[in-house]
Amino acid sequence: MISELETAIREKKSAVVAFSGGVDSATLAYLAHMALGDRAVAVTIKLRSFPERELEHAARVADEIGIRHRIVFFDELKNPSIASNTPQRCYYCKKEMLGLLENVRKDLGFEVIMEGSNASDSDTYRPGREAILEAGGKMYSPYIEKGLTKEEIRMIAREAGLSVADRPPSPCLASRIPYGDVLTGEAIKRVELAENFLSELGFKELRVRDHSSIARIELHPPDFRDLLIHRERITAYFKKAGFDYITLDIEGFRSGSMDEVL
Repeated sequence: MISELETAIREKKSAVVAFSGGVDSATLAYLAHMALGDRAVAVTIKLRSFPERELEHAARVADEIGIRHRIVFFDELKNPSIASNTPQRCYYCKKEMLGLLENVRKDLGFEVIMEGSNASDSDTYRPGREAILEAGGKMYSPYIEKGLTKEEIRMIAREAGLSVADRPPSPCLASRIPYGDVLTGEAIKRVELAENFLSELGFKELRVRDHSSIARIELHPPDFRDLLIHRERITAYFKKAGFDYITLDIEGFRSGSMDEVL
């Protein structure tokens, strides 16, 4: 499968790779670098809702792969269609991001923008996919073309020896805020601080959902006991970060829980 993907990518001659540093984009950047060398560049869009820890991680992974890496800054909160936080937020955000990637592509004189949507994405709510489809001929989604699932991509990453092979997904921080609540820099920052704190305590897969002054913590049920051991430290830190109340969601961690109301 790796050689088949490399052949398909090589046929594109040059590519800008949309690069968050997660397993999908990192594996794609690895394949592009193997197939195209310096004719492939990984580009990370640094949103307000893209955590600093994820930006640092993306830079480390790009260095691990050996691919050239660019960072483009974008304040999505200046776009009312994004900041209003409707269920179509990801569509408008993805459209803006693809425009920025297109600018890089033109600047470099490269052939395509390559992105890491995969066959497993059809099982989840993905309004951003519509923006990708609208972008037309300069967009290339090799995983979709080959019908690869998330687990198959992880298998490729393991075979390639990539450090991200088993890394859990980390969607943007805007996904922690209920639809209809306007996105603000303050809300995004307090979520980032809260999640950083829990990560530093050793929790691996988590979300802090921001319901105005209420923090709703999602963890896997086996982690509940450990959370309660740190209850006083967590309460003090979260209140300092800007939350008035701190709750544990006993339903447990589930990716995309804010979409359950749709």
